[in-house]
Amino acid sequence: MKVIHLISGGDTGGAKTHVHMLLQNLGKSIDVTMVCFTDGPFAQEARELGIETVIFPGNNIFRVRRELIRFIREGGYDLIHCHGARGNMMGTLLRKPTGLPVVSTVHSDYRLDYLGRPLAKYTYGIVNTMALRLLDYRIGVSDATTDLLISRGFDPNRLYTIYNGLDFSPRAPKLDREEYLHSLGLGWPEDSVIVGIAARLNPVKDIATLVRGFARAHEDCPRLRLLIAGDGEQMEMLKKLSADLGVAGEVCFAGWVSDTDSYYNALDINTLTSLSETFPYALTEGARAGLPTVASRVGGVPYLIDHGVNGFLFEPGDYEALARHLAVLAQDGTLREHMGRRLYEKGKNQFSLESTLERQLDIYRSILRGQERKTGKRDGVLICGAYGRGNAGDDAILEAIVREMRQLDPALPLWVLSRRPRETRLTYRVGAIYTFNIPRFLRRMGKIKLYINGGGSLMQDATSRRSLWFYLFTIWAAKVRGNPVIMYGCGIGPIQYPSNRRLCARVLQKRVDVITLRDTHSRTELERMGVTNPKIILSADPTVILPAAEPATVDGLLETAGLDPVGRYIGFTFRPWTGFESKADIFAQAADYAYEVHGLTPVFLPIERRLDLPAAQQVARRMKAPHYLLDETGSSAHTIGLFSRMKVVVSMRLHALVFSAGQGVPLVGVVYDPKVSSFLDYIGQDLYSSLSGLTLETLKAHIDAAVSRAQDDRFLREGVERLRQVEKRNQDAAAELLGLK
Repeated sequence: MKVIHLISGGDTGGAKTHVHMLLQNLGKSIDVTMVCFTDGPFAQEARELGIETVIFPGNNIFRVRRELIRFIREGGYDLIHCHGARGNMMGTLLRKPTGLPVVSTVHSDYRLDYLGRPLAKYTYGIVNTMALRLLDYRIGVSDATTDLLISRGFDPNRLYTIYNGLDFSPRAPKLDREEYLHSLGLGWPEDSVIVGIAARLNPVKDIATLVRGFARAHEDCPRLRLLIAGDGEQMEMLKKLSADLGVAGEVCFAGWVSDTDSYYNALDINTLTSLSETFPYALTEGARAGLPTVASRVGGVPYLIDHGVNGFLFEPGDYEALARHLAVLAQDGTLREHMGRRLYEKGKNQFSLESTLERQLDIYRSILRGQERKTGKRDGVLICGAYGRGNAGDDAILEAIVREMRQLDPALPLWVLSRRPRETRLTYRVGAIYTFNIPRFLRRMGKIKLYINGGGSLMQDATSRRSLWFYLFTIWAAKVRGNPVIMYGCGIGPIQYPSNRRLCARVLQKRVDVITLRDTHSRTELERMGVTNPKIILSADPTVILPAAEPATVDGLLETAGLDPVGRYIGFTFRPWTGFESKADIFAQAADYAYEVHGLTPVFLPIERRLDLPAAQQVARRMKAPHYLLDETGSSAHTIGLFSRMKVVVSMRLHALVFSAGQGVPLVGVVYDPKVSSFLDYIGQDLYSSLSGLTLETLKAHIDAAVSRAQDDRFLREGVERLRQVEKRNQDAAAELLGLK
């Protein structure tokens, strides 16, 4: 693989570091050439790093273009990679004559690149904005940058994300803490808690907020000290502010620091107070040093800093919140140690230099695979289901399907019908169409290669007849528009109305190619309706493949909610349903029983927050035992992680049972719909009772049995593995229809 990089040659800061580090290390795996349009320190430093660097000087754009076309053709390059306005502009001019795919790395918000420079903004800024629209692919240097591009209408299927990676191999600082502080002329006490920041001293870094927050925290924690590394136009103003706030003696302005290893080794807390960022190296430097971090909630920062887990986040400019977080960390050395260790592990696993390099190579491979697709041919997948409605179970189904499609082919364009298309685009990085925008999704159906009727219980009329009719219409339309159709890891029924059963049978019989089912009851339902033409495969719910969040992250989630990470808990998930209120006392007494007899503290975990929280509150009000009610459970990984910490789960919600089963947690089901008992029967779990027939004695007995089963780890592990192996049939069936198997 041969890649040519285009960049102006005058870049500084994070963009320079990213390009130099990336190209120096990519050159060990592929053939890389960097083209600069001006010579100078940037190009010279690249040469010193061993990067093949060529200069194409001059302001005659068309002459430079002609020379580059010849250079690219003679060099046999496969891909053009641009950086910055000059590189992007030239990339657009090279696209057609070279026939190569062109990708640009977006290092910052391109609308703010020339802030305060109106002439440059209305020349280079406008050209860069237009060029970005004309290029084939874009790479955001953080998830936040990619989200920004999606929000501005860039196609998510042509966007990638990469992070500024850092070498996490162990480093020994030249100076220990005492020696380093002494080198700065500081005689701070040994028990000082040192807060630090490494940044340019200019307005966008907002160091003034750090000084104010530090001064406020220092009132409660006199041991706090502040070490500022960096230089810039605000140096004198910040020194005066420190003096005005009475902390000049506790604040050190160290100036430009070259020995960053010794600097970070001297800190106890790392900070970032910027008003705007993509993904600064100062964060990963602090992570490598194992420092808990307090940072403003900007750009890609929240993708590294999990609030309350490995650091704290605050809104830009809110020095009061910053002060509170600094005070909490200053007063708790154990919390600093735990947060710092978690941040190091996350940084090493997800933001290391090795991860960045492999990600960049994956992006190149994906782009080249995409170029191999014949233009004008059908391509991609459209996924339809109950998405964008705030239900964690349905959202998890979509996440699982998207994950499995990208495993089949990372370059496969994906589209989703969603009630909240903007949110779906941002969350899953897919194209999204409003569910009821019928003209638009009909047009998309004429361009795709496969239609997926997403998992879950879409084929039922117990909650709505209209939803059944709608999903049947989309299946009919997909087939009419020339697509193979798969119903993916789904459940069938209950379909109560005879007319609906006849309609459903007729559509499925004629318009569906493959149906993969998550339980045996659904297969029986299809047989009863006389559906025999589609290929019917018994599989499992797609969500069983989803992983839990990292243990350290789950620890932090529990701590933030006030729960002990090593505590013993029983999880409860309810939903309002006919007859639920009459059973609320039974649930409350059973929860008290679990606490008194088995020492399990009840935790209420919602799947669909809007509905489940009121139901949980009804039960909680009737209880005597201590308990926890979580307002929300977060992402799929966080939700699954929380269920994984339960010793037993009692649930009406199917996906609470699926998440728990996937983690090997003993289950007790309360059946309000046949899909719940069907799933439990399918995985060999017999501890369930109907909601209408539920008694306190039955529920207590089931909890007793589930607690006993928690000791049989082998039984649980084997059941989970069997479930995941069976689920792979969903992906295999889709692969066959896509011609990938």
